[in-house]
Amino acid sequence: MAAPTEVAMAAGPAEATEAAELSRALGRLLPGLEADSKLGRRRALEALERALDTAAGPGSDPVTFQGPWAGLLLPRLLRLLADPAEGCRALAVHLLDLGLRRAARPRDSLPRLLPVLAARLVRPEPTRPPPEPCEELRLALVQLLGLAVSLGGAALAPHLDDAVRALRSTLLDPFAAVRRESCECAAALARATPDHFHMQSESLIGPLMQTISHQHWKVRVAVIEATGTVIQFGNGKSVDDILSHFAQRLFDDVTQVRQAVTSVVGGWLLSLRDRYSFFHKLIPLLLSSFSDEMPEVRQSAATLWEKVGLQWQKENEEDLKDKLDFASPPPTHYPPQESRPGLGCRELVFRNLSKVLPAICHDITDWVVGTRVKAAQLLPVLLLHAEDHITQHLEIVLRTLQRACADEEKAVVSSDLYLENLLLCVQALVSVCQEDCSAASLQLLKVLVTIMAVSGATGLGDKAQKTLDTLAVVENVSSSQDLYRKHMGTLLEQLTASQGNWTLHSIELLQFIVILTRSGPAIGENLQHVIPTLRTCLQPTADPHMRLKLFSVLSTVLLRPDDTINSQGQFHGHLETVLKDILVPNLQWQAGRTAAAIRTATVSCLWALISSSGLSAKQVQEAQETLMAHVLGMLEEDSMMTRLTSCHIVNTFLKTSGDAMDPDKSLKVYPELLKRLDDVSNDVRMAAASALLTWLKCVQSSEAKAYYQSNIQYLYRELLVHLDDPESVIQDAVLEVLKEGSVLFPELLVRETEAVIHKHRSAAYCEQLLQHVQATAAVTL
Repeated sequence: MAAPTEVAMAAGPAEATEAAELSRALGRLLPGLEADSKLGRRRALEALERALDTAAGPGSDPVTFQGPWAGLLLPRLLRLLADPAEGCRALAVHLLDLGLRRAARPRDSLPRLLPVLAARLVRPEPTRPPPEPCEELRLALVQLLGLAVSLGGAALAPHLDDAVRALRSTLLDPFAAVRRESCECAAALARATPDHFHMQSESLIGPLMQTISHQHWKVRVAVIEATGTVIQFGNGKSVDDILSHFAQRLFDDVTQVRQAVTSVVGGWLLSLRDRYSFFHKLIPLLLSSFSDEMPEVRQSAATLWEKVGLQWQKENEEDLKDKLDFASPPPTHYPPQESRPGLGCRELVFRNLSKVLPAICHDITDWVVGTRVKAAQLLPVLLLHAEDHITQHLEIVLRTLQRACADEEKAVVSSDLYLENLLLCVQALVSVCQEDCSAASLQLLKVLVTIMAVSGATGLGDKAQKTLDTLAVVENVSSSQDLYRKHMGTLLEQLTASQGNWTLHSIELLQFIVILTRSGPAIGENLQHVIPTLRTCLQPTADPHMRLKLFSVLSTVLLRPDDTINSQGQFHGHLETVLKDILVPNLQWQAGRTAAAIRTATVSCLWALISSSGLSAKQVQEAQETLMAHVLGMLEEDSMMTRLTSCHIVNTFLKTSGDAMDPDKSLKVYPELLKRLDDVSNDVRMAAASALLTWLKCVQSSEAKAYYQSNIQYLYRELLVHLDDPESVIQDAVLEVLKEGSVLFPELLVRETEAVIHKHRSAAYCEQLLQHVQATAAVTL
C-alpha cells in the first residue's frame, strides 16, 4: 500500500483516488518480486510491465503515477538491478526506463538512481570486469543514465560525481556500443550542468583520449564530438591534453573522423571561452584540413575558418579600424588560383605566426613521413595568409624550404612548386637570350646545380641536366663538363666557405655532391678546394650521416680516378692527406651501429682507392705502411662486407709490397688472416685463403725466410686442420695455400702432415699434399 503522504501528493481528490487504486493494483504484484525462484520474479516483473503499460501508457496522468512510482516501484526495481538472473535485470532496466519517462517529477528519482547505476557500471579495479557482466545490459544502463541526464537537467549537479565515475568506466568498456553511448551521455551531461561540470570535466579527458584510437571509426567520431562538448563546457586547460591526439586523427583513413576533428576545432575557435589563449594551437589544426584529400572536409574547414576570421574581426573592430578603412590590395604576383583570405583570417595568422611557424618548421623534418607531408602542406597556407609579414621570418622559412626540397619523400617535395618554377625561369632565359647568357653563366650554373641537388626523386634533376647541356650549346662549348671547368674554382670557393657547419641537410653539401659526381675531369683541376673540404667534412666530429653520404660519393669518384679526381695526375700530392687525415680517423673503432656503418664505408672507399688505376705501386705501398694495422683490425668487424673487403685490401697490399715488407710487421698479418678461415661467410674464408697464399709468396722471396720458420710451422698445423673443412671449396683453397707454402720448409710440412694424416677424414687431400711436396722437393733438390 502507498503511504498516505505519497497518495496526498496528487493534485486533487480525483487524482488521489486514482493514485490509491494504482498503488493497490501494484501492491498485489510487488510481493512476487521477492520470490526465491527467478521464474517467479520474472513473472512478477512481466505482470508489472503489463500493468504499467496500462496505468502509465499514453494519455495517463503523470501526477497520478508519480506517487506509486516513487514510493513503491523505484526502490524495488533498483534492487533488482543486482538480481542474479540476467532476464530479471533486463526487465528491471526496462521498467525503470518506462517509469522515468512517465513520472511527473523524474528529478526526484536521481538521488536513488545515480548511486545504483554507478555501482553497476564502475569497475572495482581497472583490470577487473564491471559488476554488470552482460554487454547488452551495460548498454541499457548507460542509456538509462543518458535518459536521467536528459530528464534531470541542472538537478544532476549534486550527483555529478556518481555520473562521472560511471562514465569514466564505460568510456573504456570492451563493447563498442557502450563506448559510443557513453560519449553521447558525457556530452549531454556537460550541456545539462554548465555551471558545475567544469569541476569534473578533466577526469573524463583521460578515458576519452584512450578511446580516440578505437578500431571502430564510429567510436572515434563519437569520442571527438564528445571531447568537443566536454572541453566547451569544462576546463579549457584540457585543450593541451588533447591536441596531439586530435592532430593524429587528421591522418585517419576515414573521412568522417577527419571531418569531426575539423568541425570540433572550428567550433572551439568560434565559441570556446578561453579561445584567445589557444589560437596558436588550434589554428594549425583547422588550416591543416585545407589540404585534405576529400573536398567536403576542405570546404568545411574553409567555411569555418571564414567564420572565425569574421568573428575575430568584429570582436576587434576598433583595433583594425585603419586596416578596414584603408584596405591593402593583394601583393603583386599573388597566385591567381588562390582566393585571398579575409582581413580577420590574415591578422589571426600574422599575430600568431611567431608561435606557429617554429613548430611547423620542426615538423617538416620529423622522422614520420605523414607528419612531414602535413607540415609541408600547411606551410604554403600560412605564407598566403602572412603575406608581407613573412619577411621577418624569412630566415627560418627559407631554411625549412631548403630542407623540405631535399626530402626523399616525393609528397613532401611536391607540396612546394618553387623548384619547378625556378627551372622554367632558367629554361626561358636560355631559350630567349641564347649567347647573351654568357654574362650570367656562373649564376645559371649555380641555380641548375641547386635544382639537381635538392630535386630528390621528382625527375627535376634530369630536366636540370638537360637545361645545363642546352646552356653549354648556346655558350659554344663541347659539353656541360666544360661549363663546370670554366666556373669550378669560383663555384667551389663560394660553396665551401661554410663547410665547417655542414650537415646531411645542408644545401651546400648537396651542391658539393652534385659537383663531385657530374663535373668529371674538372674535379682534378680543383683539388685545392675539393680535398680540404673532404677532410673537414669527414672528421669524426662531423655529422655521421653526412660522412656516410660523402664516403659513398667518394668511393664512386675513386673508381674512375683518371676521369675525375686524378684527371690532371695531381692526386698523388694529396694522397697523404687522404690517408692520414681522412681514412685513418674513420677506421678508429667507436661503439654503435652508425660508427660501424662509417667504418664499412671507409673500408669500401679505401678499396676503391687502391683497386683502381689511380695509384702507382709505390703509392699503394705508402698506403700499406699507413693503413695495414687499421685494416687488420677491420677483419674482426661484425659486418661481413667489411671483413671481406678488408681481406681484399690486405691481399692487394701484400701483392704490391712483395718481399719489401718488414718481417716483424709481416708476422702480424698471417694470424689475423688465419682467424678468418673460421668465418661464418664462405666468401670471407676464400678471400682470407687467397691473402694467405699471397703472404706465403712474399715470405718465399724474402731473404730472411729462416726468421719465419717457427711461425710457418704453426701455420702448417692450423691449415692442416682446415683441410678437414666440410666445404669442398674451402678444402681446395687451403690445399693450394699449403702447396704454396710447401716450398719454404718441405721436410717440416711432411712431418706435420704425416703426424695427423691418420686423424683426417679427408686423407685424400693429405695424400695429394704429400705427393706435391715430394715432387717439388725432388725438383728443388
